[in-house]
Parts: sequence; C-alpha cells; structure tokens
Amino acid sequence: MQQTISRNSKTQINVVLGHSAPSSIPKDDWLTDVETKEKHVPLKNIQKELDTLVGMQELKDLVNEIYAWLYINKCRESVNLKTGKQVLHMMFKGNPGTGKTTVARMIGKLFHDMNVLSKGHIIEVERADLVGEYIGHTAQKTRELVKKALGGILFVDEAYSLARGGEKDFGKEAIDTLVKSMEDQQNDFILILAGYSNEMDHFLTLNPGLPSRFPVVVTFPDYTVDQLMEIAIRMTKEREYKLAHDAERKLRNHLLQLLAKENQTFSNGRYIRNLLEKSMRKQSMRLLKEGKEGKDYLMTISEKDLHLAEQSRI
Repeated sequence: MQQTISRNSKTQINVVLGHSAPSSIPKDDWLTDVETKEKHVPLKNIQKELDTLVGMQELKDLVNEIYAWLYINKCRESVNLKTGKQVLHMMFKGNPGTGKTTVARMIGKLFHDMNVLSKGHIIEVERADLVGEYIGHTAQKTRELVKKALGGILFVDEAYSLARGGEKDFGKEAIDTLVKSMEDQQNDFILILAGYSNEMDHFLTLNPGLPSRFPVVVTFPDYTVDQLMEIAIRMTKEREYKLAHDAERKLRNHLLQLLAKENQTFSNGRYIRNLLEKSMRKQSMRLLKEGKEGKDYLMTISEKDLHLAEQSRI
C-alpha cells in the first residue's frame, strides 16, 4: 500500500498495512542521554536541517519513521534476524516553491549517512534531459543519467511531461527505461518523480505498473499566508535584513490579495525569495540616493522598497 503524507492534514497519513501512523516522536524524550545522541547522529543532523523548513510536520514524522526502520533493521542484522529490503522510490506532488527539491537533497544526505546510498548526491533532470531525438536515443540518454545517479537520487521534475506525447512519443521510452532501471538496480539508487499534483495523478493512470513502484507519496500543499510570512521573516533574518512594520503589513496584505485570485499561478517560497531580493535591490537604490549608510538603514526594508518590488518586472 502507498504511504501518503500531506503537510496540513494528519488524517491523510496511512502507513503500510493500513495502520495509523504514530504521532511525531518528541525529540527531547528519546534523544537526551549522551549515549543515545551518539548513536543517532544522522537523525539529529537531518532533524536540524528539517527544522529550518516551515511547516511539513507530517514529512518530518515520515523521515523519523524511515530512519527508525533503517536503524532497527541494522539492529536485527547484528543479532542474525532477517532483514527486509524496502523500496524507497518516492513521488513528490505539489506546486513550485513548496520544498520538493530541498527535501530530496536532505533525504539523500540522510540515506548516505545511514549507508543506504553510497554517495547521497542528487541528479536533477527534466524531460529535455531524458528524451532523445530518434529511436534508441532516449533509452541511451536515460541509462546514462541513471548511471550518474547510482549511489544517490535521480530527481525527475515535471515527470508527467514524459507522457504528454502519447504512445508514439519518445517520452514513453524514457518511462520504460526508468522502470527497468528501478528493477535492475533497485538498491543502487532512488528515483523521485516530482510535479504538479493533478498532472502526477493523471500520469500514474497512464502506466498501470507505476503506482506500486512508488510506495512513498509525499504531497506538498501550498503555503498559507502565515507560513509565507514566516518564510519571509526567516529569509530576511538570515541575510541580516529586517522588514519595517509597515512593510510587514504590506507584504501580508499583498499575499492575501494574491492568494485570493482564482487560477493564479503562484510559486510559494520561491515567490517570497524573488520578491525579497527585488526589495533589497530597491532598498539599495533608495539608500544610494538618500546617502544613508547607518546600520539600521542598511538592514531595514521599507514599505516603499516592497511596493516598488511588487510593481517591478525585473
């Protein structure tokens, strides 16, 4: 059975065999003494990185579960008990800017630390990287990319685009080659397919063998306004900037209006990053003209800076 994780609703978590997923394990209750901390350094490291992400509690719970399964398997092996191989290929569904690529990199690092992957690197590709121009070219290109991904993760963004051209399209050849590689080298790399939720759901219906090959399906919903504001505040703080109070209010109102629009294409955290970078450029021009170089001036993004950034196309 598939394990489906949604960032905003715990009721959507269904674990293998249909049992309810346990709630998140409180870190302070089981990683307290020195001996335990030393045993679980990989988990502590990945938890520290995951804590930098806004929201995603159910995803964090899933990482705990995967770590626990890998660790307990090592314990079973040490006392000569049978250990099972679990397929870890994944599907990430969600809009741009919701953290799919970031999470894939973190998972690669964790699996490397746990000796599941020998390298833990990530190869990011899309349709153009996989699909060739003539018969046989696609299979060759796809196999070469799988070879590069051995020991790590092959991350295929907008994977649904491989099925857009129908039966005669070379994208189908890429899918078939990936499926064969998953069988032939299932323990040598992890394949993560990513894309918009609706398109990925349709993509799965085109190849009946695909759904069962991805036991972990993670849904990345759009961020709420509060979460986007938290992301904005974290980003400015990391870069040693701050939003003036009126700029903070303006940003919240801007996001409320933006998200209220129907059929609005929105890139979530990526939108926030781009808007803040524009605001920083506008602030630089303003300070240059005003001749202000004090520390507080250099750190503060004003309402005017943000307004100019919202209106700017560059």
